[in-house]
Amino acid sequence: MAIPVVLLMCLLSCKKDENNDTKTNYEDGVSTVVYDLAGDTKASVADGVEGKERRPFNSFFFRLSAKLQSWDSSAANKQSNSWDLAFTGVYNAMVYVNNGADAVSPGYGGNGKGLIIAVDSPYSKVTVAPAPEDMETNNLKFVGWDGYPQAYNTGWFFYSLSTHLAIPIKNRTFIIRTAEGKYAKLELLNVYQGNPPAVTDLHWPAPYFTFRYYVQEDGSRNLRTP
Repeated sequence: MAIPVVLLMCLLSCKKDENNDTKTNYEDGVSTVVYDLAGDTKASVADGVEGKERRPFNSFFFRLSAKLQSWDSSAANKQSNSWDLAFTGVYNAMVYVNNGADAVSPGYGGNGKGLIIAVDSPYSKVTVAPAPEDMETNNLKFVGWDGYPQAYNTGWFFYSLSTHLAIPIKNRTFIIRTAEGKYAKLELLNVYQGNPPAVTDLHWPAPYFTFRYYVQEDGSRNLRTP
């Protein structure tokens, strides 16, 4: 049965408005919001996936202040301060900070000062970074699958062993010290294309990252956003 033109236009308009509302909820006039940043979309964990090949996912690097993505995996780049976050592992979902003194960091051996801690609080409610010594004590080093390994990491998503889908954890914010020593806050929102509120399809396009962050450029620990 054909859908009347007026009804069709309404449906499309409502859908568009809903998408705009979702984006507006992230936009606060101060934070940077990144939508659908493509990871290594040509890699797969299984054989026979159309358009993909079964192989490890190539890591990429992201500099917060410059909003810049890089695929340069050379030792020189890893040990530089040209990036703050490294998206690694399966579906690029393990996110490391650039810390030259930390042997697990891709930046090991460089001058990066990166730290990351988790706060179970909505993004807008996180208004100040902890003292440097508290950041050091509670540094997670990386974030990914929540509870894996349980004694080492507080993650940004749940992973279902039955559905094999990643479910982002709501109201978990990460406080970061960047490679250059500035403080920032980060909310990782989705790994699936289009930032869907829920995913039931194992073949939904991924990895496409939606996240937002705020860097305090004056060097203080003030992370207040509207």
